[in-house]
Formats: sequence, structure tokens, C-alpha cells
Amino acid sequence: MEMFDLLPPELIRIVISAVIIVAFVFLNSMVLGYAERKLAGFFQLRPGPMEVGPFGLLQLMIDGIKLIAKQLIIPNDSGKWLFRAAPLIAFMPVVMSFIVIPFSEKLQVRDLDVGLIFLLGIMALHVISTLLAGWVSNNKYALFGAIRAVAQNIAYEIPMLLSLLSVVFISNTLSMQGIVKAQGALWNVFVQPLAFIIYFVAGLAETNRAPFDLPEAESELTAGFHTEYSGMGFSLFVLGEYTNMFFVCSIATVVFLGGWSGPPLPFYAYSGIIWFFLKVYGLLFVMIWVRWTYPRTRFDQLLNFCWMYLIPFSLVNLLLTAVGVKLFK
Repeated sequence: MEMFDLLPPELIRIVISAVIIVAFVFLNSMVLGYAERKLAGFFQLRPGPMEVGPFGLLQLMIDGIKLIAKQLIIPNDSGKWLFRAAPLIAFMPVVMSFIVIPFSEKLQVRDLDVGLIFLLGIMALHVISTLLAGWVSNNKYALFGAIRAVAQNIAYEIPMLLSLLSVVFISNTLSMQGIVKAQGALWNVFVQPLAFIIYFVAGLAETNRAPFDLPEAESELTAGFHTEYSGMGFSLFVLGEYTNMFFVCSIATVVFLGGWSGPPLPFYAYSGIIWFFLKVYGLLFVMIWVRWTYPRTRFDQLLNFCWMYLIPFSLVNLLLTAVGVKLFK
């Protein structure tokens, strides 16, 4: 106890928060991986994982052990240090995003005044790892996937930012807790339904989820930007993708669905956390549903849909929101 008394309380808090966040990232990836495989089987009228453990519950754990045991093979004439660094760059930023996400009124690592800007900046780092992985792999399919990822992410970040900016105009704050409290009983999804739809569609593209998974299109690019990765390198990309999905749905929950707010539950002390996770995993279910329902688009269709529809609609929505705020506030 004397040793802990000598350490700054803030340092202890940071270490404990980091351990909890990393543990949650791995647990969340296992839950989403299992849910995706079972739901894919359900949507396609097949059982999904069944053999390893009851109802296939241990399948993801076995897959994780298998990937850890595999060797990370580095291609000839590739940038070896950058090749190793790309999966870490894909994984670390999304872990940092948990710092400002309010899981309840009192459960948050840090409430920043510019929390939404911090989250969007973290989100923008994800494309750097994708570009780096494809560029240094010395593989033409990986390079094509990286180029696609950059074009796709740059395009879809614009309508995503514009849709969130409409909510900022109404809430008059960039704090995540402030946005939740500004909604009250009337959630922003009812005030800004078009902004919510635009954000969610752009979120699918930002996380490289089908039907917008062109950077890793298996039918034409083998595995896209992570074609040359195996073992833990590949695992970190998968962890980064699932955590990024949770991250995108958490922002949608906070900004549009009232965050942790909701009717009191029997477990009153934990009702905020329960409502937050119910909303987030409800959106994640829709993400998985969309993936296994709609076919993959062509790349020209992907970009045309953004530049010809999402961006104009988000600009019009932002203009109408600005006029409404000026007239009625």
C-alpha cells in the first residue's frame, strides 16, 4: 500500500483504465466475431459455428490461439519495420478512442471539451495504417486495396463530419457528455433523422464493411491491403476493425440516440451502462445484418454514391439546421 501511496492518483487511474480498455477490446472482438458468424449462418439458413464448445462458443478462442501460434512472414523487398508497425498503428488509435466515450454519466476516463473532435481525429488515423500496410507489402493487390481505402475514407469522411456538425449546431458543445445532456428526452435521431442515416452509411464505409468493403474485396484483390499478413499481424487488423465498428456505433449512440440516457431499469445504479450497450450492440447488429444482406458495390458506384448523394444531402441538411438554429434559438 505504501508504494501505491507514493504514485500519483492520476497515474494509477490511467493504468487501471488502460488495462480495462485493452481487456474490453479483446472481449468485444470475441463477442462480435462469434455474433457475426452465427448471424451470418442465420441469415444464410445454415447453423454457423457449432462444434467447438456449446453452440460453438469456444470457436473464436481456438481461432485466436491458432493465429497467435502462426509465424508473421515478412515478404521480400518490403519495408520490414513499417510492415511490422502497420498492424500496431491500426490497433492503437481505436483503443485510444475509449478515453472520451461516456459509458454512463459517471463512467468515463476523461470528458474533454473537444471530445468529438478528438474522436474524429482518432478515426482519421485508421486510414494511415491501411495505406502503410498496402504500400510496404510489395504486393500489387495490397497496394490496390490501400489506394482504394484512401479514396474511400477521404470521400466518406466529408458527409460524416457534416452530419455530426448539424448536431453540434443544435447541442452547442463538442463535449460527449454535453451532447448527451443536451438531448434530454428528445433524442437527436428524431430531430436529425437524415443526419443519422448519412452518418451510419458513412460509418459502414469508414469501417470497410460490406457492401463498402472494396479495400479488402476477396473476389478481386485476394484480401486487399492485408493480403501478406498472417498470425498476430492479421489478428491486430481484425481487432482494429471490430473495435472501430464499436467506436463508430458508440459515437452514433452518444450523438443521436441519447447515449446512456433511458428509462430507469431494475438495476438503477447501472441503468446508464446497460442502455448504452443495448443501443451500441443494436447498431452493431444492423451493421452485421447489412453486411450479409447486400452485395458488394463497384468502386465507381461507391464514390458516386458519396459525391452525388451523401455530400449534397448532408450540405442541405447542415444549411437547414443552421437556419433553424438561427431562427428558433
